[in-house]
Amino acid sequence: MGNSRTPQQIPVVVLAGFLGSGKTTLLNHLLHRSGGSRIGAIVNDFGAIEIDAMAVAGALGDSTVSLGNGCLCCAVDASELDVYLERLAAPDAGIDVIVIEASGLAEPQELVRMVLASEHPGIVYGGLVEVVDAAEFDGTRARHPEIDRHLALADLVVVNKLDRVPDADRVLRPVRSLAERAAVVPATYGRIDPEFLFDCRPSEERIGQLSFDDLHEHGDDDHRGHLHTGYDSLSFTSDVPMEPRRLMRFLDSRPQGLYRIKGYVDFGPYDTVNRYAVHAVGPFLRFYPEPWPPADARGTQLVLIGSGIEADTLGKDLEGCRNDAPHADEHGMWGVLRYVPGSAEEPDAVAYEG
Repeated sequence: MGNSRTPQQIPVVVLAGFLGSGKTTLLNHLLHRSGGSRIGAIVNDFGAIEIDAMAVAGALGDSTVSLGNGCLCCAVDASELDVYLERLAAPDAGIDVIVIEASGLAEPQELVRMVLASEHPGIVYGGLVEVVDAAEFDGTRARHPEIDRHLALADLVVVNKLDRVPDADRVLRPVRSLAERAAVVPATYGRIDPEFLFDCRPSEERIGQLSFDDLHEHGDDDHRGHLHTGYDSLSFTSDVPMEPRRLMRFLDSRPQGLYRIKGYVDFGPYDTVNRYAVHAVGPFLRFYPEPWPPADARGTQLVLIGSGIEADTLGKDLEGCRNDAPHADEHGMWGVLRYVPGSAEEPDAVAYEG
């Protein structure tokens, strides 16, 4: 990918979980409560999705179907993934986020590798979401011991069907232990807030509007009263430039449960021409330098989203990253430039380890 981040760059979220965990229910929920975003859904499990526009989903084959609310859905096998990513990322498709629902028997790490390996300039990795059936967790681990490895790779874990277990903590405790760096969110009927996964607004409105409070102003929703309990958020702004070494120490030590970081960073004297758009999901991190818009006041704007995060502590840690004695040393930006796509020091995206 080039060094400039464009408004058309679309996050690609991999949605995984074993058969019966509730992936399709969760995807249906996202599609119906997308808050105005246009979702491109890639279903790697023929006939699995039950949506009105797909009453004959079993005959969907490799076709693309409009869901009537601006969303599109494709049924594919893994070998066709690049073809459909290309189609959904085309500017005229108007898609804001792509969700790949993996087959219940798929290896999620391979799908993640395929997304990270893509050189398509219009997409960016949006995270691995693993759905767990709380009621069948012990049985699933007995039948599929590889679930432990899947949980270790995940960026977000949705522990679904918690209404079917008498003691939620008996499931949540081992899941949190196995999902070492992931945010773990409890759910029933796959109902998590879509805003936890992606910006729930069209791309032309999303760019430059970083206050997470604004995202809560969508229309009424019968389920919204309890959806927001799944995550916490922090909005951070600073008129003082950030010191790159301090910020990278903060990012390298970000806590378990901090699922997403997005926004713009001003490094002041380290780069007087560009601001740096930052995109982090789980352990994945990228910076995208782009020229300062002429009309925009310079400053840092960040939104942090997670589950069980200590927002006050994170805010103080970020305040400690300010460059209170503005100067630039010769090697200060090296840590940041490692995460700029196309730079010589960029980490090997294919060698992803969540």
